[in-house]
Amino acid sequence: MPQAGNILLEIRNVTKDFPGTRALDNVSMEVREGEILGLCGENGAGKSTLMKILSGTYPYGTYEGEMVYQGEPLRLSGIRESEAKGVRIIHQELALVKQMSVAENIYLGAEPARFGIVNQMKLYSDTRALLDRVGLSVSETSLIGSLGVGQRQMVEIAKALRGHVRLLILDEPTSALNDAEVANLMSTLRDLRSRGVTCIYISHKLRELFDIADRITVIRDGRVIGTEKTADLTEDMVIAMMVGRAPTGRFPAKTRKPGPVMLKVRNWTIKDPENRELYAVRDVSFEVRSGEILGISGLMGSGRTELVQSLFGEYGVEVSGEMEIAGQRCTVKSSRDAIALGMGLVTEDRKTTGLITMHTVTSNIALPSLPRLSNGPVVNQSLELASTGQFIEELNIRVPAIDATVDTLSGGNQQKVSLAKWLMTNPRILMMDEPTRGIDVGTKYQIYEIMDRLAAAGMAIIMVSSELPEILGMSDRILVMHEGTVAAILERDEADAETIMSLATMGAEMGKMRSDENAARER
Repeated sequence: MPQAGNILLEIRNVTKDFPGTRALDNVSMEVREGEILGLCGENGAGKSTLMKILSGTYPYGTYEGEMVYQGEPLRLSGIRESEAKGVRIIHQELALVKQMSVAENIYLGAEPARFGIVNQMKLYSDTRALLDRVGLSVSETSLIGSLGVGQRQMVEIAKALRGHVRLLILDEPTSALNDAEVANLMSTLRDLRSRGVTCIYISHKLRELFDIADRITVIRDGRVIGTEKTADLTEDMVIAMMVGRAPTGRFPAKTRKPGPVMLKVRNWTIKDPENRELYAVRDVSFEVRSGEILGISGLMGSGRTELVQSLFGEYGVEVSGEMEIAGQRCTVKSSRDAIALGMGLVTEDRKTTGLITMHTVTSNIALPSLPRLSNGPVVNQSLELASTGQFIEELNIRVPAIDATVDTLSGGNQQKVSLAKWLMTNPRILMMDEPTRGIDVGTKYQIYEIMDRLAAAGMAIIMVSSELPEILGMSDRILVMHEGTVAAILERDEADAETIMSLATMGAEMGKMRSDENAARER
């Protein structure tokens, strides 16, 4: 086993330019053997660019500066060479083939074979060992397309652990994981560290960094601001390093005042389109007022995403129940119907279902509003540019050029584009599923300010979130889901993290029993 504390990787004066942008500016840092180094910074700070250099995505010669790995110059020609040296990266965007099995994905390009014939028994046994290592109980033969987002993330992690691993880079690895899966991942990383594997852990979730990292490095505007032992830092100190100023509060002061009921849902029930014997959502009733933010909390698989997608006409079969908007009964069979009724949906996965990343920022923002921007089949480009430009300015979306494609933007700016396209439709009801997933603390605050401003102007907002601080900090009321049903709807002043988790994990009856037991103890 390598000696812990020795330098495994040294980055010396690395600079990387893109047209009109300097992504990395004279970056120097070191990574020690057997440590977990936390890396954080705002979206667009340069973290992902640096990791792509380390993994060979940007080969030697496309940047200035040097890297030294295990005491020798590291001049990678591509990803395959970096993997051969024991450097593995898990990107935030999953790279799995949905039509292939778990085992086929994990060993894609590295199948155990002899004379061109794959040893199926070894393939499945080796896969099982990797799945057990990350605590994932799915079958080796399950198709990736049948798995949830969190399960796919764990498959990606298992894939990275295949073969010899010396340096493991994880880019926002828990963005789609539930609490149990996060715990499994943390346990796996600690086990890897004990075996001498070095990790670079990139995350916007500071609590995770403080839980797992030995040291934390902060990058801002392409430069390393500093590296300190985690024990010597506080969350506020890290935030100040990230944004260049001391934090003034995680959530904006509320300026909104709830008004009359805008959306009322009664006995909403839908079945899973892939298994019609299962209910994805069952007998859900709630209402949202204009000027209100209704938070929806619950564990992954509780039906949160399925609920908002079905209300938007984009999920479920055998849908039953009633919906009223501004007191009028209505029927939504597709997103076209929802948009016409004044609804918008910022989806959970912006890159898969929220945006067309290879298209321009302008065309993405304009997409739901094309009927009013067009004269027959021809889009009025002048009107499109003027209309979308207003939202680019209002939401402070940073674009390198007017014709820039979405895939050139940071995650935070992509999320703003996803929001802008729905704001341009002038919705009365805006549903936001994980609105700040994978976004840095500075951009999060900007999104929160936008949400508060929209609600103050009379919009009804439904916010699905896996982050309890976000639910508690932004919601006026909180709907907690458990196994497709409503466990409770809480007023903000009666909600706390323990109550919400009790309801989310055990449902209404058990959650109430636990609450009563706690109250009795306090007496």
